[in-house]
Amino acid sequence: MAHTAHQRLRRVAIAVLLLAPAAGLLWVPWYAAAEPRLAGTPFFYWYQLAWVPGCALCLLAAYALTDRHR
Repeated sequence: MAHTAHQRLRRVAIAVLLLAPAAGLLWVPWYAAAEPRLAGTPFFYWYQLAWVPGCALCLLAAYALTDRHR
C-alpha cells in the first residue's frame, strides 16, 4: 500500500510540475502590467522570459521523478 501511495504522490508532483508553466503563462491578466520594472523592462516581458529557465527546471524535475527503470 505504501508503495502505491508513493507512486500516486509522485504522479501528482509530476502533474503539478508540468502544469505550473502553463498556468503561470496562460493567466495573462495576472501579469499584464508595466510595473514593477526590471532594468527598465516592463513586468509583462521579464515575467515571460523568467519562465524560460523556470519551465526548463520544471521539466527537468518532472523527468527526474519519472520511473525510468521500467
